[in-house]
Amino acid sequence: MPQAIRIHAVGGPEVLVLEEVAVGAPGPGEARVRHTAIGLNYIDTYHRSGQYKLALPSGIGLEAAGIVEAVGPGVDYLKAGDRVAYCGGGPGSYSTERVMPADKLVPIPAGVADETAATLMLKGLTVQYLFRQTFPLQGGETILFHAAAGGVGLIACQWARALGVTMIGTVGSEDKAALAKANGCAHTIVYTREDFVARTKELTGGRGVPVVYDSIGRDTFPQSLDALSPRGMFVSFGSASGPIAAFDIGLLAQKGSLFATRPTLFTYAATRPALLAMAEDMFKLVAAGKIKSDARQRFALKDAAAAHRALESRGTTGATVLIP
Repeated sequence: MPQAIRIHAVGGPEVLVLEEVAVGAPGPGEARVRHTAIGLNYIDTYHRSGQYKLALPSGIGLEAAGIVEAVGPGVDYLKAGDRVAYCGGGPGSYSTERVMPADKLVPIPAGVADETAATLMLKGLTVQYLFRQTFPLQGGETILFHAAAGGVGLIACQWARALGVTMIGTVGSEDKAALAKANGCAHTIVYTREDFVARTKELTGGRGVPVVYDSIGRDTFPQSLDALSPRGMFVSFGSASGPIAAFDIGLLAQKGSLFATRPTLFTYAATRPALLAMAEDMFKLVAAGKIKSDARQRFALKDAAAAHRALESRGTTGATVLIP
């Protein structure tokens, strides 16, 4: 019988429970997918902890790859046997199979492994909208990217290198610094022993950077604003250390007429044409060998709680997958 990780209450990793579930036939506009690899993402911990609210009980997880087993009425762009990946459609990817909206499924190109696709959809498309839409990089810029050795960070390192962008990345250790540099990060700052603002100013001749991409949140704000050049943009796309507290918007004026935004992938990829265009942009770089995203950690689906503990303790680097 199909199985899924479910949560009946918010809290620590211990609230993740493996249960048998019923998976019916797909209805109009839906598809049933059998998962082969499931992506682990920080947003999953926000759902589990209650930082982002879910109606309970609930499934969890937003990213996976697998095989289409059946399609419902009105779905003429997919068929049984197709390899697909996704990063939306509502929580529930921590499962052996599920029924979901077919328009959220992206065909996996030939030559891309299921595990790779499962690590790329949410994290890779996040980098796509950050670099190509939120603050479009043209090449030649110097940027600051927090958590450069994480799942999103390592893809960002490679994408920045492909664009001809000089990336300054913050990391938590020398090992993570070496990993980020191996993936294309030009300069690394070990935040546990260096002042990232002072080092960023030093690397930019005192000017600061035009954009800071931040998934850390509370621990890097408002210092990140001080790393920006006048009229620079602070892009907050996560809160691994906790949410940023409310602040007086006048702070942006005081620090140089700055911009601040809190974008989400699901706004940028809200329509199927937008989703497919973003995926095409990403997979082109994969096909060209510019981006490689192999799972660096693997856990069985039943061990999802252990995977969450490893992620939250910053004991992982790059991408992690759950195997059904």
